[in-house]
Amino acid sequence: MSRTVLSFDFGTKSIGVAVGQEITGTASPLAALKARDGVPDWALVQKIYDEWQPNLVIVGLPLNMDGTEQPVTQLAKRFANRLEGRFNVKVETWDERLSTADAKAMLFELGGFKKLTKDKVDSVSACVIFTSWAENQY
Repeated sequence: MSRTVLSFDFGTKSIGVAVGQEITGTASPLAALKARDGVPDWALVQKIYDEWQPNLVIVGLPLNMDGTEQPVTQLAKRFANRLEGRFNVKVETWDERLSTADAKAMLFELGGFKKLTKDKVDSVSACVIFTSWAENQY
């Protein structure tokens, strides 16, 4: 498959964004979106959709380590539903456990603590979410 996939790492203050190519299984981080109580500037989200024209969208689903939901899980599901309703592109949720830890480790390897800015961590987390999803499609 050669679909373009947008991936989001949902947060109440910042939402990481990445664009992935299903054919290669790789993703690139985009600028993170500022959010207010989990609500982004929808005009900026529209620009991302217009630029990348995704065939599918993945939203990371924050779960506890034992797989149970936490308070932010419902907010992430609501965000996923709003994306699908607004932009009419299929949205799937994907277990994002440990994606932030993986993203921090990757950024630290690339440049130490100075690379660990919040927006970079969030968008690299979105890359990790995409990669995990892509690896589990076949």
